[in-house]
Amino acid sequence: MIRSYQLATGTAFVNDVLLFRDAAWITDSANPVLYKLPLGRHGGLPREAVTIPLTGAIQFATGTNANGIAPTPDHRNLLVVQSNTGKLFKADPRSGVTTEVDLGGESLANGDGLLLRGRTLYVVQNRLNTVAVVRMSADGSSGRVVDRLTDDRFDVPTTVAAFGGRLYLPNARFTTPPAPDTAYDVVSVKARR
Repeated sequence: MIRSYQLATGTAFVNDVLLFRDAAWITDSANPVLYKLPLGRHGGLPREAVTIPLTGAIQFATGTNANGIAPTPDHRNLLVVQSNTGKLFKADPRSGVTTEVDLGGESLANGDGLLLRGRTLYVVQNRLNTVAVVRMSADGSSGRVVDRLTDDRFDVPTTVAAFGGRLYLPNARFTTPPAPDTAYDVVSVKARR
């Protein structure tokens, strides 16, 4: 079955999606909300999305706000990176209340795609052509940047997937005006924990 959903009216920037527990969770970089699509038996799609306001520590400002989304290592809450501030937040999936994750003063500016593997969170910093490797506490309340991965082949990567011991990052090439013959690629780098 295929369904269409109108998640917002007016200004919106529906951005990233995560399958977590029994729902698809979607960020909106222009509005302080998460959209939830509760999945039914055998992955059945709901009639409409649920909008959960983000409250608490996160404060939306000019630019790209809530972007990448991942679960906390204990799988009880969600992690959301705010691109324009470089902050990481833990969000309660039931209430939408957020608390800032203590990163020891580190910034995740231009944070985009998130990927959690065990207690390691990979944060793609798109326009910085970098992937921050963050060792998270089990509950997701704090994290420590233990490495930053770069590669000369990065050209504004926006998200990340993993297979085996490698990370795969598609280059969005935002600095290149798109044309019919513009080439796009995926860069593979060794994952670090």
